Amino acid sequence: MSAERVLTRYHDDVTFSSPMIARFTCNPSGTVRGKNELRAYRTRGLELIHDLEFEVMDVRVSVDTLVIDYRNQIGGRVSELLTFRDGLVIGGLGAYGETLAH
Repeated sequence: MSAERVLTRYHDDVTFSSPMIARFTCNPSGTVRGKNELRAYRTRGLELIHDLEFEVMDVRVSVDTLVIDYRNQIGGRVSELLTFRDGLVIGGLGAYGETLAH
């Protein structure tokens, strides 16, 4: 799926936070605001990670939120929390690392 096609699933006013944002964009806040900033972050990520892939491990559902746990192309564990408004992602959070508690 192309980056632009993925972005059609995000609200224009989306806010997304991730340590990868800080790493890839030199934005120390680790947060992008709006679809244009999210597009720039996703584009930069695809430029830096040519072999990007995901293996979904688990998905959990709440009233307006999904939590997706997956392994990335280097085997790292990632959890993404996506909050929806009017069927589009309005907020997101990416957390990286191994499980700390069982």
